[in-house]
Amino acid sequence: MAALCPFSSPSLPQSLSKLLSQSKAQPLLLNLPIRNPNPNFTGITSKFHNLASSVSSSSTTPSTSASAGTESPSLGNITRPDFPILHQTVNGSNLVYLDNAATSQKPFSVLKALNESYNLDGVENLSAGTTNAYELAREKVAAFINAGEPTEVVFTRNATEAINLVAYSWGLSNLMSGDEIILTVAEHHSNIVPWQLIAQKTGATLKYVGLTEEEVPDIEQLKKLLSSKTKVVAVQHVSNVLGSVLPIDEIVAWSHDIGAKVLVDACQSVPHMAVDVQKLDADFLVASSHKMCGPTGVGFLYGKRKVLSEMALLDGANMISDVDNSTAVEPSSRFESGTSAIAQAIGLGAAIDYLSRIGMQRIQDYEEELGNYLYHSLLSIPNVRIYGPSPSKTVHRGALCSFNVENIHPTDIATLLDEQHGVAIRSGHHCAQPLHRYLGINASARASLYIYNTKEEVDIFIEALKDAISFFSSYM
Repeated sequence: MAALCPFSSPSLPQSLSKLLSQSKAQPLLLNLPIRNPNPNFTGITSKFHNLASSVSSSSTTPSTSASAGTESPSLGNITRPDFPILHQTVNGSNLVYLDNAATSQKPFSVLKALNESYNLDGVENLSAGTTNAYELAREKVAAFINAGEPTEVVFTRNATEAINLVAYSWGLSNLMSGDEIILTVAEHHSNIVPWQLIAQKTGATLKYVGLTEEEVPDIEQLKKLLSSKTKVVAVQHVSNVLGSVLPIDEIVAWSHDIGAKVLVDACQSVPHMAVDVQKLDADFLVASSHKMCGPTGVGFLYGKRKVLSEMALLDGANMISDVDNSTAVEPSSRFESGTSAIAQAIGLGAAIDYLSRIGMQRIQDYEEELGNYLYHSLLSIPNVRIYGPSPSKTVHRGALCSFNVENIHPTDIATLLDEQHGVAIRSGHHCAQPLHRYLGINASARASLYIYNTKEEVDIFIEALKDAISFFSSYM
């Protein structure tokens, strides 16, 4: 959802720059063991020309071997060698990448698929072979989320475009004055702004669901808001700030009982857990490739076949079966105008292959354990406030923690972790301004995990955070 939330790094605050120049503090010397499949790869920029040969010779299947007599390696240690960008130093420290809710890194197999998509041999492969690979990627997405058929998957540039497609194609044709759209205060801007604009055009009204005391979107309040006026419910599956997980199947059942459609923002769930769209029964679901080990520039919209068939044509050329009458072809080609992001879609297919070989349940189990470890490690630090529910046997969180440290700005924390320790986290409002205002804050810091992160990296982050807190506290 980068369109409404650029991934630009914050500039070093002037006050912080001054403090750093005065400080004699040294970076933590914590060496994380790294198994590098390419010994020559020490920096993503200077050594990138070596990547093509490394990709062609590297395994496309995550290694699962363990040395005899040693403890079985964690999933993070097993998968780390497959991600070349992780094997570099930042400001003299091994990179610890904890910004996965923003974007994930790419394994060798995805880089290889992207490279090969531009190097097909033979005239036939230049057209038919490319088309077949593109449609195979669609089939992989459909199977990954258990869609009823591949034509229920529409490739888009990203999840933001997918939501806009629903809002403008379905929304403009079906919403009118007096209708209601239900959202939660925890939505990403990409699931707010399109509905705001459609509400302005149609006269529909936006209704927002607040949070419980546990800082989870209040589904009981949502249930009470549902009425005959409700036409669409657009909610996140997993919050990119709170880490809360909503019971989408229940929300869908309640919404369908009063005839409303449901759109699920699954950007923070599809990469991390098994998502079955037929079981959820949602009308629409969106996700982005770049958050699930795939390339940027492609995402997808899942829509029930009947609903997609009734949606209006927005633009296009190859989406037309009869140009004289502007007769639209059937889904999903109806919504894919112009030349598609073919290589990116093929790369997404390779990312799905990679995740599927690991197994989504295995990924979910590992991330739940690692996420709980992160949560409780953060909780042990004085004056740290974590947002969202506390994990328990019955309450599951996404593998991320948004937090603040008393009297220290989150951007100062994030900058110092980067500059002094090579630890990458995120600071800001995470494209969730309404949620931050609801919580009474302007910004927060966020550490978010994925399959290649380890407990050792969490420990490095925690020690670096303690060091940063000590550094800033010495000037208070």
